[in-house]
Amino acid sequence: MTTESQIMSATTSVGATNIATSTRTNASPTMAPAEKPEKFSGIDFKRWQQKMFFYLTTLFLQRFTSEDAPEVPEGTSDKDRFVIVEAWKHSDFLCRNYILSGLQDDLYNVYSGTKTSKEMWEAL
Repeated sequence: MTTESQIMSATTSVGATNIATSTRTNASPTMAPAEKPEKFSGIDFKRWQQKMFFYLTTLFLQRFTSEDAPEVPEGTSDKDRFVIVEAWKHSDFLCRNYILSGLQDDLYNVYSGTKTSKEMWEAL
């Protein structure tokens, strides 16, 4: 004969299995970052540029190489405006960092003064 505690235990076990299973099956697959490209030395730029672009794509940062800062719509609250601008600045900072980290020291010194990822990407 099955006791009430055994039924509750079985129900809890089945519920936990369903939650674990559905979580695993419904979770979107994450994209593993591509291998970081070797440092650019000034030779074979197109190959390095393509590898860096693919790398930035896996990090969801490639758009900062071609987009300017967003125009915040009129009527946006100061709080929302701040969040939008700061989020863009942070992501652009990360993108610039990844690109600069992919340059040898002599090139790093030349391009580190650029203000945005787009400006740097175009200058390269």
